[in-house]
Formats: sequence, structure tokens, C-alpha cells
Amino acid sequence: MKDVKVLGSGCKRCIETAALMQGEADRLGVPIRLEKVTDYAEIAKFGIASTPGVVVDGKVVHAGGLPKVESIAAWLSS
Repeated sequence: MKDVKVLGSGCKRCIETAALMQGEADRLGVPIRLEKVTDYAEIAKFGIASTPGVVVDGKVVHAGGLPKVESIAAWLSS
């Protein structure tokens, strides 16, 4: 099981990023534990300045803007 965190204020792009992550995980058959992190102090601990951010298994893989589906597939498949 992959541990996935979507970092952001809860804005539209953050919600869409979480939906993209879950949708791609479902398509690939990769079980994930998805957590939305909206607390700015928690987000700051990951060292990103632009949201939405994505953390997979403790590693920051994306910051700012919507991630590409191809990138999500690569993160979930590694």
C-alpha cells in the first residue's frame, strides 16, 4: 500500500489533485492510503512553497499545479 499525501489549502486544484491520485490508483489497481493535509505548519515541514503538493511514501514528488496523469502513474508504479 502506498501512502499518499496531497498538500494544500483545500482549493479546487488540491481537490482535483486528490481525485486524480485516487482515480489513477484505482485504474492501476494500486492500493493507496490518501490523506489531504491542509494545515500550513504540516505543509511547511515538507519544504514546498507552492501547492498542491504530492508526497508518496514520504517523498515529495510534486509541487505546484496539477500533476500529469503520466507522472502519477510513474509515482504509483515505483
